Amino acid sequence: MIDAGRYPQIATLIEAQLRIFAAHEAYLAMRFRNLSESELAFAEDLASLIARIAGDELDQCCADYRWLTHAVLDEEIFFRRENRYRLTTFVEALAEVYSDRVYMTRYMNGSLISQLWWANHSQTLRYFLESYLPANREGSRHLEIGPGHGLYLYFAATSPRVVALSAWDVSEASLAMVRRSFTALGMERPLALHRVNMFEPANEVFDSIVLSEVLEHVEEPDRALATIAGLLAPQGRAFINVPVNSPAPDHIMLYRSPEEVFEAVARSGLEITDVLLAPATGASLARARKLALTISTVIIARKPQ
Repeated sequence: MIDAGRYPQIATLIEAQLRIFAAHEAYLAMRFRNLSESELAFAEDLASLIARIAGDELDQCCADYRWLTHAVLDEEIFFRRENRYRLTTFVEALAEVYSDRVYMTRYMNGSLISQLWWANHSQTLRYFLESYLPANREGSRHLEIGPGHGLYLYFAATSPRVVALSAWDVSEASLAMVRRSFTALGMERPLALHRVNMFEPANEVFDSIVLSEVLEHVEEPDRALATIAGLLAPQGRAFINVPVNSPAPDHIMLYRSPEEVFEAVARSGLEITDVLLAPATGASLARARKLALTISTVIIARKPQ
């Protein structure tokens, strides 16, 4: 499946995952088939970070990933049958998911592992690291809303262009995951981590904002994008990642095409400067569009003067 001599971290995580989830073997073989040298090198580095964060709880994280795939499959079945997401309000998601610390911890653990196993997640992370961060201006004040597993925030913390680092989330379990990730990775730079509703922001301005897999969780995505635009300094930049056709236990806003996301960002007044479309593992972009499969729709946008 993978050359353990050249890519020991990937091989170790695959071995751990298959101990817990043997039925995933064919999927993982397909996931790493025909990758380029640079893609495998990035995956190896990512596997190392994930292994360090998981630490002694690697088996638990792999078990939580298995649980997450089953939860997502249940939502996918509903989506295909009803042509909509199961939940429709944030109040429902708050009650079922965000307020349940045990549930959210499992969700975050599974999401952490998915950053390696799901090609669209890996591609999006790499795009952030290689295409977004290096183009930020020197001395950037950086904010992430909904940091989840903490990997985007960690990469931002490694950027010499970022001088101040903040993160907001409505879930204490998510904030705890970020603290865990930073500690495990030895990241000691100051981090302002707050439990904040993004619709009630403090009077602050940022040069760089990340909103990754957040818009599908809110009932008023246009309002959320307007909030982002208001928080950005002139010429500030935003990294916006929205999965379309992506049922999950806490998704409520259904975007059916990347173009719907482009239009929503344009309505906020932000200027789109670059785009990445990353379909679900194993699907071409054409097939994902035809069958309404998940496409991670990633936009780099800028606030005009």
